Amino acid sequence: MLRSLFAGISGLRVNQVMLDVTGNNIANANTIGFKSSTTVFQDTLSQMLTGASAGSNGLGGRNPIQVGLGVQVAATSTNFGQGSAQMTGRSTDLMIQGDGMFVLAKGNQEVYTRAGDFTFDETGMLVAPDGGRVQGFTTFDAAGAHTGTAGDIKLPQTWDDDGNPATPDLKLTSYTIGADGKVTGNFEGKQHDIAQIELADFDNPMGLAKVGDTSFAATASSGKPSYGVSGEGRRGSLMGGALEMSNVDLAAEFTNLILAQRGFQASSRVITTSDQVLEDLVNIKR
Repeated sequence: MLRSLFAGISGLRVNQVMLDVTGNNIANANTIGFKSSTTVFQDTLSQMLTGASAGSNGLGGRNPIQVGLGVQVAATSTNFGQGSAQMTGRSTDLMIQGDGMFVLAKGNQEVYTRAGDFTFDETGMLVAPDGGRVQGFTTFDAAGAHTGTAGDIKLPQTWDDDGNPATPDLKLTSYTIGADGKVTGNFEGKQHDIAQIELADFDNPMGLAKVGDTSFAATASSGKPSYGVSGEGRRGSLMGGALEMSNVDLAAEFTNLILAQRGFQASSRVITTSDQVLEDLVNIKR
């Protein structure tokens, strides 16, 4: 009798989790770069009443008799499907078409995001809205390929060709960000590559942990990040003047909302019915 009560309680808990996940998806339907999550259920350990047996003495075998003990949350899986593009026209708004994530430095922590709503701050550094510093390669070889390690992307106001910073050859007049992620400065008619935006890729992106601000952190499940630039390996290309919107499907989320609500109601009904049966059992004594 008590098994049904505990099964009903477990049903309340997991459907409440499903309501929480679905509500969070709906709340972030318009959040730039947001990736929706789905709730995956699995049954708990079943109690063995009678074990299985093989046939013998002219009788056939018998199947096991088991009673389930409820349900539990197996996972909350993140959907990394591509979101739709929103054209903004701002040169520092970037969208990744394909796999890969932007790399941000926040103090000593490195996080990853699909939200490319960047801007240059008062020091000329490319940053995210929360202050995270966009990472990129800042040295190049003669062929224009990036070299060295990545660091902060900072837009210089002057460029010195002859090694004399006291008398710079020219001043910055404009800049562009290409589909390959290269930040190119125009210094009074001369073009110079300033940096190339770094992208990270993971063997198991679903193993990333959400850390707020539409950002993710690497975990043991996700594996270590593989760094590169746009177009390398599985990494997609960049689209300037556009942002990737949330990939939340509102029609699917409202359907999940109904499923979670009905599951919660049904589980509560199991508890109510079990309580009534227990009450009848107690009243037999009277």
